[in-house]
Amino acid sequence: MAVGIFDSGLGGLTVLDAVQAQLPDVPFVYFGDHAHAPYGVRTPDDIYNLTTEAVERLWDAGCDLVILACNTASAAALRRMQESWIPENKRVLGVFVPLIEALTERQWGDNSPPREVNVKHVALFATPATVRSRAFQRELAFRAIGVDVEAQACGGVVDAIEDGDMILAEALVRSHVDALKRKMPQPDAAILGCTHYPLMQDIFQAALGADVKVFSQADLVAASLEDYLTRRPEMIGAGTQSGFLTTGDPDRVSDMATQFLRRKITFSAA
Repeated sequence: MAVGIFDSGLGGLTVLDAVQAQLPDVPFVYFGDHAHAPYGVRTPDDIYNLTTEAVERLWDAGCDLVILACNTASAAALRRMQESWIPENKRVLGVFVPLIEALTERQWGDNSPPREVNVKHVALFATPATVRSRAFQRELAFRAIGVDVEAQACGGVVDAIEDGDMILAEALVRSHVDALKRKMPQPDAAILGCTHYPLMQDIFQAALGADVKVFSQADLVAASLEDYLTRRPEMIGAGTQSGFLTTGDPDRVSDMATQFLRRKITFSAA
């Protein structure tokens, strides 16, 4: 009955933490493609190929349902996967859906025409690949009109977080917020479009100002997954064991993950 969680690195652990708290009886298998991280600077074809390989590994581990806890993979690969690659008895879901549901206050199954929503000026902070894909703007346009989205590619932030250099990560976040505010001085809301960024949420909030509503993904994804599994319990796979898999050095990744979540995490070779 396991569910797979995939990310290129450690950022998806923020999602894992939230879904484990929301669904304590469900085993989760986490796959980190640390040998090829970060994805945010790769080409769409690279991202697609690496993501499909990782998802197949999670299917092999008994996870019929896989969550792409990686905005870059969700933006650059998911639509292509859903259109031509995923078999009928499997499911792969991304992290944009719960975010846009929350931002537009519309359920994903609501197929009525796009309409005006409360927010008008949205700041999107994401990796370069996610920004280039314009996937967030595309999905938002299906549901809302009159929303101005200003995207800021946050180069270097993921690398700094993965390296444990939070001083550099904070400096980079403040620099990227300053750059965005030169283009959009007064956003109504901000999207943290990378699962690494919740670790820096307080810094984003402080740099943006208290009047900007900051949307982060982990808790939104957890609530959405609980709702999905209530409606589709057959999508819980045959796997019964939780675990952590990596394409990188298991000892090094385990040490980084333990620091990342502040609890003991042990990865095995994928």
